[in-house]
Amino acid sequence: MHRNKARSAAQRTEHDPRWAAVLARDPAADSHFVYAVRTTGIYCRPSSVSRLPRPENVEFFDNAALAEAAGYRPSKRASADQTHLAGQHAALVAQACRQIAEAEQAPSLNQLAEQSGLSPWHFHRVFKSVTGVTPKAYASAHRADRVRSRLTAPDNKTGTVTQAMYDAGFNSNSRFYEASDKLLGMKPSAYRKGGANTAIRFAVGECFLGSILVAQSPRGVCAILLGDDPNQLVEDLQDQFHTATLIGGDREFEQLIAHVVGFIEAPGVGLNLPLDVQGTAFQQRVWHALSLIPPGNTASYAEIARQIGAPKSFRAVAQACGANSIAVAIPCHRVVRSDGGLSGYRWGTERKRKLLDREAQANTCNSLALEKR
Repeated sequence: MHRNKARSAAQRTEHDPRWAAVLARDPAADSHFVYAVRTTGIYCRPSSVSRLPRPENVEFFDNAALAEAAGYRPSKRASADQTHLAGQHAALVAQACRQIAEAEQAPSLNQLAEQSGLSPWHFHRVFKSVTGVTPKAYASAHRADRVRSRLTAPDNKTGTVTQAMYDAGFNSNSRFYEASDKLLGMKPSAYRKGGANTAIRFAVGECFLGSILVAQSPRGVCAILLGDDPNQLVEDLQDQFHTATLIGGDREFEQLIAHVVGFIEAPGVGLNLPLDVQGTAFQQRVWHALSLIPPGNTASYAEIARQIGAPKSFRAVAQACGANSIAVAIPCHRVVRSDGGLSGYRWGTERKRKLLDREAQANTCNSLALEKR
C-alpha cells in the first residue's frame, strides 16, 4: 500500500512540467517556483546544484514564502544560489539601463529582453524587482532628465525646443507636447526660458513645529517647508524654484497656510489639497504609499518597499522620503526603522517625534471620546 502511494506520488511529480525544469537545473525557472523535499524539510530553487531528490518526496510551491509557511527551510545552497542569481540579475539590469541611456530611441521591452537572454515577461519582472520601476517607467524618467538637460544646456543657445525634443528621443512634435507637462511641470518654452512664466505663490506662518512655508504653483501645492528661521525657508524655496517668479501670499492665500497649520495641529481633520507632486516614477510610488498610512500609525522602510512591489529597495525608499519637499501632506514622518526607532527626517528628528506624538495623542483622545458615547 505504502509502495503504491509512493509510486503514485513519483508519477505525479514526473508528469509535472516543473520537474523537468528541476532536472535541467533551469535558472529561468527560479522566479516561477521552488521545490521542497519532504524527507529533509528544506526547499531549493530549480537551478540548485544540490543532489536531486527522489520525485515521490518532492512538493512544489509558487515561491519561497509559501514553502516557509508550510514549514520548510531554505537550504544553505539555496541561499548561495539566491545571492548568485541576484548578482546575475543586477548585471543584466545594469546592462539594460546602459542600453536605454545610450539609445536615441527608447528600446522596446522585446529588444531589452532579447539583449538580456530572457523572455519579455521574465525580464520585465527582473527589471522591476531590481530597480523598483518598470523598464518603460525607467526609460520615461531617463528621457525626462534628458529633456531638462538639453533645454538648459549651454550649447543649446539657439533656443530650439525642437532640437532638444529630438535629442531626447521624441520623433514627433505631438508626442513631445503631450508629455511635456508631466516631464517638465510647465510648457517647454517656459522651461527653456528658465521658468520665467511660472508663478509660485507662498506664505510663511508658525505652528508648534516652528516656522512653516507653504507654496503653490498653478498645478497645486508644490512645497511645505519646516524650519526655525522663516527667512531661511524663503531662501530654501528660492533655491528649489530658482527660475520661477515667487509671489508673497496675500490675505486670501494665507488662508491656505491656516488650513495646513490646522491639519498639523489636528491631523485627524485631513488635508484635502491638490498637490503639485513632481518626482521620478519610483518616488511617486513611494509618496503614494506614504499617503495611505493613517495618522497615528507608522510603517518601516522595508514595509513600504514590499507594499510597492520592490522588497529589496528599502534604501531607495528612504531616499525618496528624503526627497519629499511637501512636509506632512506627504507623511514621510510616519516611516520608521524596522526596529521602530526614528531615523533621519528632512526637517529634523525632533520634529518627526513631535508629529508622531501629536498624532498618537489625537488617536487616544478620539478613542476615549468614542468609549464615552
